[in-house]
Amino acid sequence: VQLQASGGGLVQAGGSLRLSCAASGRTFRRYAMGWFRQAPGKEREAVAAINWSGGSTYYADSVKGRFTISRDNAKNAVYLQMNSLKPEDTAVYYCAASGYYSGLASAQSQYEYWGQGTQVTVSS
Repeated sequence: VQLQASGGGLVQAGGSLRLSCAASGRTFRRYAMGWFRQAPGKEREAVAAINWSGGSTYYADSVKGRFTISRDNAKNAVYLQMNSLKPEDTAVYYCAASGYYSGLASAQSQYEYWGQGTQVTVSS
């Protein structure tokens, strides 16, 4: 599985961005998907996750109510809608896919496929 993340950029605090992750592979619909981020000097952390059908989602406490993860299995894509962005959301965002889990997977160790990352910068 190859993952290609896009949609990052520079935005002012309070603004919105929509990240997209395009996946290759005919079995995409079976994969749990997740978004992670890594800020400078910090460890990579889970942001959001979604199960194979899109019926279950997970969000880190820091983004609940502001971010929404979704997927379109027909398009082999997963999205992260980010609203009310804050400077502390500045990070490189990575999408990840798990071929072992079809349910929710919020731990990095559960994912074996990673995209290249897309930079999100929120100015104050």
